Amino acid sequence: MNLELATEKLKRYCAYQERSHIDVTEKLYKLGLYKNEVDEVITRLLQDDFLNEQRFAEAYVSGKFKIKKWGKVKIISNLKQKRISDYCIKKGLLEIDKEAYQETLSYWIERKKVEVKEEDAFKKKGKIAAFLIQKGFESGLVWEYLNSME
Repeated sequence: MNLELATEKLKRYCAYQERSHIDVTEKLYKLGLYKNEVDEVITRLLQDDFLNEQRFAEAYVSGKFKIKKWGKVKIISNLKQKRISDYCIKKGLLEIDKEAYQETLSYWIERKKVEVKEEDAFKKKGKIAAFLIQKGFESGLVWEYLNSME
């Protein structure tokens, strides 16, 4: 595949939804390009603003929080796997409204209180906390909420 065709293909790929540098790099290698060609295409995409790490981080955070209702810990972990810079992660996390974050945590607690079929209150609280921590909410915050809702 030649450089021009690859660039056009990746412009469409990036225009469809925000992509990370890792996603784009992997796609280019799958198309059969060599390292110097991959670097050239990525440079062009950056110059034409088809690829923007901060914009990707903001879109990723917003989507994972609003749609999947993930907590910050899980979102940060996934962004780090995509090798997003700490600066862009912090900027992306600004997309999460503090009040909406607390409402989401309360939503999960109420939902899990109904779903968890455990008689022992201590074990039930433990199962709810484990679920919330797995969803990416900070353990200290989870326990604070669970203890305040008694």
